[in-house]
Amino acid sequence: MSTYVFGDLQGCFDELSALLDQINPSDDDALWFVGDLINRGPKNVATLELLSTRPHTHCVLGNHDLHFLAVAHGIRLPHRSDTIDDLLTHPEREAFVDFLIQQPLIHMDQHQHVLMVHAGIPAMWSLDEALAWSESISQQLIDPSSRIPFFRAMYGNEPHDWHQIMSQEARLRLATNILTRMRFYQSPGVIDLEAKALTGPEGFRPWFESRHPSLDDWTICFGHWAMLDGVFKPGLYGLDTGCVWGRALTAVRLEDGTIFRQAAL
Repeated sequence: MSTYVFGDLQGCFDELSALLDQINPSDDDALWFVGDLINRGPKNVATLELLSTRPHTHCVLGNHDLHFLAVAHGIRLPHRSDTIDDLLTHPEREAFVDFLIQQPLIHMDQHQHVLMVHAGIPAMWSLDEALAWSESISQQLIDPSSRIPFFRAMYGNEPHDWHQIMSQEARLRLATNILTRMRFYQSPGVIDLEAKALTGPEGFRPWFESRHPSLDDWTICFGHWAMLDGVFKPGLYGLDTGCVWGRALTAVRLEDGTIFRQAAL
């Protein structure tokens, strides 16, 4: 059995199908997806139908997935650039919502010592802390009584300093932004959510240039940062290679580091 980790799909179902044809996984192989499963691409329904029915599939939530959930719950209106009407008007809309609600923000494979997250894990968090915040957010989503208040409080770039005094609501917003939107980090606990290029504001560095000692022996797989066009280093795989922007969809086989790439169609 092999494990294949895929970059941001964003509804690019045709490229996913072509990449799966190239890889030709067996039914026993595991497929992992780093989040931003939907939105901005053309075939969100087909994408979620595949992900929700294939065995041995693991997904984490990205910022686009959370945004769709907020729209589906009536908390936000779609953005002009959103392409989620096919999901919002589909007869199986609630099944798609239920599937996404159940997905975590961090997936851990203890046997392989691999973590998958959409954006990243900051150096201020130990492995246990990162998993605890992922679980806290998941509990907000799964519990119908907390889901709507969570979505109402989810949007915004503030607070940005983990060590400042803040409400639990604000702390959850920051934790969500860290796991699904972070690119640049400044020690001991400040994130920047504006910069998308390859260099950040003065004093900020890409989050993955440092990590908590408890994560030294772990491989981290992430997406979210298309401008990097992939990161393939020991212990680190950045898999967003901008398929939805006309570049490519990328996957890695964890067992041997083999990279698979499908150009945008």
